[in-house]
Order: sequence, then C-alpha cells, then structure tokens
Amino acid sequence: MSHSSRLAPVGLVIALLTGAGCGRAKPSGTAAPTEQSIAKSSPVRAPTMMTVEIVSGSRSWTVQMNDGPAARDFLAQLPLTLILKDYGGNEKIADLPHPLTRESAPEAVTPQAGDVAFYAPWGNLAIFYRDGHHSPGLIRLGQLRGDAAKFAGTEPLSVTIRRAERSE
Repeated sequence: MSHSSRLAPVGLVIALLTGAGCGRAKPSGTAAPTEQSIAKSSPVRAPTMMTVEIVSGSRSWTVQMNDGPAARDFLAQLPLTLILKDYGGNEKIADLPHPLTRESAPEAVTPQAGDVAFYAPWGNLAIFYRDGHHSPGLIRLGQLRGDAAKFAGTEPLSVTIRRAERSE
C-alpha cells in the first residue's frame, strides 16, 4: 500500500470525528455545548448522605462521605482491604487500586484531623489523624466521625473499608 493510500482512511476518520463536511455550519458566535454547560443545565440532584465503615479487628470508624465525583469514584471501589502505613506523623496512607477523578476538585486542600482524602499525585488514600499542611492535589472525600487520633502510631494498620449498613 502506498504512503498516500494509507493516509486516506486516516483523513476520512478525522473528517468524520470532527464533523468536517457534515451538516450545516453553526452561526458564528455559537459555541457547541460543553460538559460544563450541560452540567449547569442539568437538574440539580439532592446530595446523598453516604457513610462508610473502616474496620480494623474489633475497632471501627464511620466516615461521612462528601457528595462529589472523587468520593463517588471511591465508593465504586468498595469494599477494599488495605494496609495503612504511617506518613509524616499525621496521616495513614495506602495505594488505591484505581486513581480517582479530579473533576470539580479544588487545586489544593489544607487537611484537618479526621479528613479522609485522596492524594492525586501519588494515587493514594489518606486518613489524617492530625492536621496537615496545605497540599496541592489533595481531594477531601469525607470526614471521620469519632476520634481520629486512634489512627496515630507508626505500626501499619490492616483495614477493611465498606459501605455502612445504613446510609443517612
């Protein structure tokens, strides 16, 4: 096959994907709808109050999850069994099987004790048992109910994270 005949199908695919030569042109100044404009015009849904449990042996904690895209991605991965390791003397971390979306997430967050978060640059879950530093790429997923200080300590902690029996 000659070089030019191999390029012809690629050109046809590009034309079809970009809409070249198809339909009528949009009047100038009219932009195609974007995901953002579609989302803004979509009906607003009431936030769901989802809770998850973190269980380690006889100990358990409840987390009130946020209603955002990253939190929904996290919930879709449950149940999870993870080994949480201490990091920086203020949080426990573990890698997640799949990264979470950064859609609608702030550029940075200053974590507080009890925050359950996703650190996008490393792809890990973080549970803060002490306040942390302002961190670009950190996405708050929810808030731990109860004493976050019980996560403190340098020993790894095996946990199972699952949806709570009942959501509020």
